[in-house]
Amino acid sequence: MNLLSIIKVAAEPAAGAAEAAGATPLDGLLQALLLPVLMLVVFYFLLIRPQRKREKQTKEMLAALKVGDRVVSIGGIIGKIAAIKDDTVTLEVGADRAKIVLERSAIRGVRQ
Repeated sequence: MNLLSIIKVAAEPAAGAAEAAGATPLDGLLQALLLPVLMLVVFYFLLIRPQRKREKQTKEMLAALKVGDRVVSIGGIIGKIAAIKDDTVTLEVGADRAKIVLERSAIRGVRQ
């Protein structure tokens, strides 16, 4: 007797008992799909939804940038916006008001 036939013989009484109790093969399928569906729901609410919310807030912040705002870049550079063109931002930094050009997406946040 090989391993496959032993497993079949062992599973037959369990399947017969389940059918006698009124369970259908569809019930087993629903139970098997329940855990993955619940995991997807948990991932959505714990990971995907908050990430989309942060992306939306960042996009709104970048769209609302205006000349004169004090900002921080992703590299930690703090400066005042001198000019904005399409996807580039010119910052005035330091006491000598040196100007640097950054991409708009390199702005981390606006400071008060």
